[in-house]
Amino acid sequence: MKDLDQLRGALDRVDGQLVESLSERLDTVAQIARLKAEGLPFLRDHDREAELLARIEGWARELGLDQFRTQEIFREIIAMSLKSQEEELLKRERVERSAKAATLVAYQGEPGSYSHIAARKYFASRADSMDFIGQPSFEMALRAAERGDAGCAFLPIENTTAGSINQTYDLLRQTELRVVGEEILHVRHCLLGLEGAAVGGLRRILSHPQALVQCARFIASLDGVEPVAAADTAAAAHAVSRTEDPTRAAIASEEAAELYGLSVLERGIADQVENWTRFVVISGLEIELDPRIPSKTSLVFITAHHQGALANCLNVLAEHGVNLTKLESRPVPRRPWEYMFYLDLEGSIQDESTSLAVAELRRECPYLRVLGSYPARTTADGAVDRMDPARPDG
Repeated sequence: MKDLDQLRGALDRVDGQLVESLSERLDTVAQIARLKAEGLPFLRDHDREAELLARIEGWARELGLDQFRTQEIFREIIAMSLKSQEEELLKRERVERSAKAATLVAYQGEPGSYSHIAARKYFASRADSMDFIGQPSFEMALRAAERGDAGCAFLPIENTTAGSINQTYDLLRQTELRVVGEEILHVRHCLLGLEGAAVGGLRRILSHPQALVQCARFIASLDGVEPVAAADTAAAAHAVSRTEDPTRAAIASEEAAELYGLSVLERGIADQVENWTRFVVISGLEIELDPRIPSKTSLVFITAHHQGALANCLNVLAEHGVNLTKLESRPVPRRPWEYMFYLDLEGSIQDESTSLAVAELRRECPYLRVLGSYPARTTADGAVDRMDPARPDG
């Protein structure tokens, strides 16, 4: 055992050196960002990144490491560096915020829910100064931001497995607040139970209805197990932790297991392993976007009621060279069989091409509202997010 302890101690020292090196790298990145903020024409040097990844591949080959996985680790580091640079640039352009806006984020669910995890990921660079307050519903989270009880609401808007989250789209249309940011989270479902619980002895599995659907094949593979709906995944984990019943388990995140003192009985139990959720940050704050940062604009409109009206609107975007990344239809309230359309566009409303396209759309549509322009969540390989399930969790 002494040899094992010595080896583990050596491993801990190596891990500490890796973290120190990462911290040193990010300090250097921050210095570069401050130089770029002084007027350099670009934020990201794709050629330099390609050269770096090629060198990493060569070094990994020489050392007998898995070249693909080593490159993936450095893609994550590049993504972290890019986010750090974006934060540095955005700091210079943020308007003054109220104390609550700087420190309080409202989300739906309990601590350890995927919304909570994604919110902490989005605000990671300010984690020490931020507080996160769970709300029973999406609407209550949004109303907290509207009242000024929170600086922003953080809500899921689409998932690669379940599709669009219609309630969030409806709330966006109803509020005067704007979308000011987005985050992407890789949802990794785990089976959580009390310490000593056995998978074969389970009789009930609690979770959010969507999580139960996403893990349906795994649940069906267990004999005599009843799925039970809960308010959210973290609430399910919390409920199991308060029981002394080893026949109950929850489907939730590994973070929820740590938070509520549960054991991870199984990992990766979703029917589709590549399960991603996109979240939006909703706030009354005005933001100025640096043109070097990839951005998105979200809007909602109702077309004129005649043949080809939607096609005409889409042609406007094409004529101005604006790329459409999402198109979602929702029923118009109190007008059966009529629909409004939610769009995500590449680019900011401050860009000339996007601004001209939206101005022309206003002339085509009886109703149009810009929901917000905001920095697009970029992937580790530099592509603007289009909910590509094949990309790594950046």
